[in-house]
Amino acid sequence: MPQLPENVVRFKSNHEEIWSAFEQMGKACHQGGPLDEKTRRLIKVAIAVGAGLEGATHSAVRHAKESGATQAELEQIAILAITTIGFPPAMRALMWLDGISRSSTFSTSSEE
Repeated sequence: MPQLPENVVRFKSNHEEIWSAFEQMGKACHQGGPLDEKTRRLIKVAIAVGAGLEGATHSAVRHAKESGATQAELEQIAILAITTIGFPPAMRALMWLDGISRSSTFSTSSEE
């Protein structure tokens, strides 16, 4: 599992009760409905993409892949975003979904 950013580690250390409550809320949100793990994780990717949050997108992608999401499923999220958030933000999301840099290429393959 990747390291948390330094500022988050510091917050967690300085505000243990708040961090604990935050983690509990996250677990409750994930367990509080009928969606399966993979679906929840794909939705979290879409939320992060729509909000324009790069770090959250990277985190959500890691969790989605751990839950069995394919690269093609992740790329479809960015493609679906084109008509909602616009072409440039959707292309930015494709870069984030690849988790690399601006030089990464878009793959239409359904294999990872």
